[in-house]
Order: sequence, then structure tokens, then C-alpha cells
Amino acid sequence: MKKLFGTDGIRGVINEELTPELAMKLGNAIGRYYLGKYNRFIIAKDTRNSGDLLESAMAAGAASAGMNVEFAGVIPTPALAYITKRENTLGAVISASHNPAVYNGIKVLAKGMKISDEDEVEIENLIIDNPYHYTVFSGVGKIRQADHYRDEYVDYIVGLYGSEKLPSEGIVVDGANGAISTVISMVYESLGIEADLRGIRPNGININDGCGSLFPEYLGNSLQQGQIGVLFDGDADRCLFVLPGSRLIDGDMLMALNSIKMVNQGRLKGNRVVATVMSNLGFEKYLTSRNLLLDRTKVGDKYVLERMLQTGGVLGGEQSGHIIFLDRSSTGDGLITSLETLNTLEELGETLEQFVDSFPVYPQLLKNVPVSDKKGVMEDRKLKDRLEELKKREDLRVVLRPSGTEPFVRVMVEGIESSQVETVCQELVELVEECSNG
Repeated sequence: MKKLFGTDGIRGVINEELTPELAMKLGNAIGRYYLGKYNRFIIAKDTRNSGDLLESAMAAGAASAGMNVEFAGVIPTPALAYITKRENTLGAVISASHNPAVYNGIKVLAKGMKISDEDEVEIENLIIDNPYHYTVFSGVGKIRQADHYRDEYVDYIVGLYGSEKLPSEGIVVDGANGAISTVISMVYESLGIEADLRGIRPNGININDGCGSLFPEYLGNSLQQGQIGVLFDGDADRCLFVLPGSRLIDGDMLMALNSIKMVNQGRLKGNRVVATVMSNLGFEKYLTSRNLLLDRTKVGDKYVLERMLQTGGVLGGEQSGHIIFLDRSSTGDGLITSLETLNTLEELGETLEQFVDSFPVYPQLLKNVPVSDKKGVMEDRKLKDRLEELKKREDLRVVLRPSGTEPFVRVMVEGIESSQVETVCQELVELVEECSNG
């Protein structure tokens, strides 16, 4: 059973749950586990001031086990995915994604994808059973700076979209003061997009601070008629859009919109879109009306990717804006999502408002309930019995799941009538709280 890794790597409050000591142990375990299979270990980070100390600690651990280490600096998570896939090697991103600066995290990638659950368990076992193993003097790995990877990623993205139709104006960006700040101006300017760039002045502690994909109103309330807002999270693996008045365009809507163009281009293999159990029923109805299939998985972009690889899917993602265009990238890439969507609007010749007005959305509520013991709550018999009763109802869809990165149980209720959704959601929130309090 995994003890350190959640659904998106290791994450926690810096110097409490996630310490330099743990980062060094992790680096050492990674070095031992993968030495001989990969010739180097590339470390990237977002803009949190704690990234430096975790980067140094993890590099020391890996090099002491004999692994050569490269520092890619501040780049988006998908940039590292691109580099590790191209170079056929190993990497890690130091980031806590959409969480505030007090948190940080570590995601391990191999050849462009997050490592498997099985590899995570083996690495954890090395940390728990034998925290350190040092190689002999002659086998110590080298550590070097490798800033050129950022420019190589920029060149790749510009190469993908350099000949595509894109808008020249009317775009406003919120970079969440995160990793996208190192590449967004170079990419958009190279592609002829004159965007108003905001949230691109990180200071180490302002990442996701009232801005980015979790705070669409920061940008949405200031947009003028005809403008489109593009929202990124801290490590730029997710992207959402927003319209004037803070009208949010979520991942379901973005996938639906892009599926039209991809069908027209012959890119949507199997007429299939992969999403999670959290995706809105309206999304499923929309795809069905166009003879497309929605294939649902459990929550987590790594599970979306696994299903895509199993079925030959090309488009998949989550409501949160983790969207994978597998013929463009091996992971969710916020920059690619933004450019694909802007290109789609140009190709289809309709406004984002027009599309959203035609998109059916069923009432849906999502609540995060703080709990002390996620596993204990999820195994409570009273809660299980009530969920079984609710699953028999045809007018409701209920999903309860523990957060993989935070001390919450997430309650999602979706249905035809808003009042029913609110009533059932509140009932389940209270039941989860009751189970948590014992």
C-alpha cells in the first residue's frame, strides 16, 4: 500500500509534511531504483521559494546514489514531460500545482509520463526499509544546470502552432504567478498573439494567491466585451477559459469544443473522449448527440492517460482543466490546451459565448469536507449504505472520493433539479462530518 504518494505525487506543507530530509531520501531512492535504466535525472520546479531547497536536497540524494542530475529551472510540468519523453529519461517536478505557496510537492516522470503506482510503491519501500545507500566515490553522480530545456520546449510549441490560425488580439492571460511565466510571452509573441499578460510576476510566495485557475473572478470581473480570459495553474498543466462576468469555461466544455474540430480533422480516433466520473452529464449528452463516446475513469489525469493509451484515445481530461491532446503531448499541457482552443474558435468561426450557450450543463455541486481520517470515513457502513441507496436513483449521480493530496472527502452530486442536488449534497456533507467525528 502506498504511504507517501497520492494521486499526484508527494505533496504537503513545506518543512512539516514535506521536508528537505524527505526530498533527499526520495532522490536517493529514485537514484537507486532507476540507476542503469536511465542515464540522468532532470529536475524542474515552479516558482515557490521552497523549490530551491527541495531541488538541492533531491539532487544530492540522487547523485549520492550514482545518478547524474540536471536542473531545468522554472518550467511548466508539461515542458519536463516533453523533455523526458524526447530524451527517453527520468525527471521530477517540484510543484504543488494549484495549492498555495505554503505547500509544495514532487511528481516523478519517466519518458514523459507519471511513473506507475507499482514504481511508486517500490520507491516508498526503499525509503522506508533502507532510507539511504551511498555509492562509492568513483560512482557519485554529477549535478549541472540545464537552462536550455526551456527554450527547446518553447521551440516545440511554436513549431506545433506556427502555421495554425490564431487570434491576434482580445486575449487576456492569468499566469497564476507560476511556471507559465517563464514561457508564455515568448510563445504567444512568436505566434502573433498580442495578449494582456497578468499574473506573471512571481516573487516566491504569490503563486496561486487569489489568481489562476481557481480564482476565475480575478480575471473575469475585469474582462471587456469581446475579450477571452485564459487561466493557468501554478505548474501550467491545466488551463481554463473565462468570459466577461466571470463565466467559467471548464474542462468539459473545452474538450467538447475541441472534439468538433478534431472530428473534422480526422484526429479523434474511435470517436472517443476520455474523462472522469466527475465530468458533467451534460458533457456526455453533448457528445452522444454527435455520435461520440464519453469513456469515464476514476479521478486523476494519470488514470485518464492510462485509459487513452489502452483504447487509442487522443483527447481526454478533467473538469479542472487537465486536458491531454495525446497527438501533441504525453500529459496535460495548459499551453497546448490554450492554443488548441484558440485555434478551434478560429477554425469553427464561432465565438466562445455562442458555443457555451449551446452546451447543456446539469446542476452539479462539489463540496470539500475536512476530515481527520479519509480512509475511515470512506469505509463507514452508514455512509456506504446511503450511497448504495442514492445510486439506485435515475435522477441523480453521486460521487464520493477522498482527496489524493489534501485532508478532504470530496462530495459531488449532480441531477436534473437544482433543489434536489442541493438537498442531497448537504445531507452527504453532514453525514461525512458525522462519520469523521465518530
